[in-house]
Amino acid sequence: MKKKSSYRITYNAPITLTFALLSALILFIDSNFMNRHLINVLFVAPGCQSSTVAFNWHSPLDYFKLFSHILGHSDWNHLLSNFSFILLLGPILEERYGSAVLLVMILVTALVTGVINACLIPAGLMGSSGIAFMMILLASFSTMSRHEIPLSFFLILFLYIGRDLFANSKAYNIATFAHIAGGICGSMFGFLAVSKRRPTGEKGIKSAEKAETSKKIFNKQQNKKTEGAVLSDNFSSASKDAPIAQEFASLTTEENPPNF
Repeated sequence: MKKKSSYRITYNAPITLTFALLSALILFIDSNFMNRHLINVLFVAPGCQSSTVAFNWHSPLDYFKLFSHILGHSDWNHLLSNFSFILLLGPILEERYGSAVLLVMILVTALVTGVINACLIPAGLMGSSGIAFMMILLASFSTMSRHEIPLSFFLILFLYIGRDLFANSKAYNIATFAHIAGGICGSMFGFLAVSKRRPTGEKGIKSAEKAETSKKIFNKQQNKKTEGAVLSDNFSSASKDAPIAQEFASLTTEENPPNF
């Protein structure tokens, strides 16, 4: 009797899912129990010295907020607009580059956007829009091969980054700088990061076939060397036994001379 195939829910992208769950939990606690004080205290990156929430070089908490601001959101619409991209692209990127590498990318992007805000922007910064833009630009490199830049990268760069620049040319918008910083980080990661997945496409398949052929040739050479060593050992053993056999034959001849 055949067993029925069963399906189970897996935690397939631990970094992406943990990031989303933490952000949702923080917003839920802040809006229902903390009267909007939790995010303002712990999850808003400070601005430059002319802002009301200026960065304090002597406060360890301000250094923590350079990273933690990506977990804070003003409301549920703000959170959903960011994580609609992150939950779509995060698992794909996590599978391609690995959880540890994606975590480093998120932390570096958070630090870059936080430092830019603390140095240049006269207002606080919160939200994961920089992370979302980093993933959008990084995902455009999924088909990139050596010495080639995909056209989709330039199209996405123009659509998302260019849209922010032109849309906010007259009105000041803090999120624009986070988007641009996140997009720059995603572009750099796309050029520098190495995928852990097996290469695909025509070039990738050819490279894999060449590697497999080289491996087979190497194994054959090793087998021939092993067989040669075994034959050499057998020959040397036979050479050592030859004098003993000759001596034994001579003794036998002396004891039993031939009859004519």
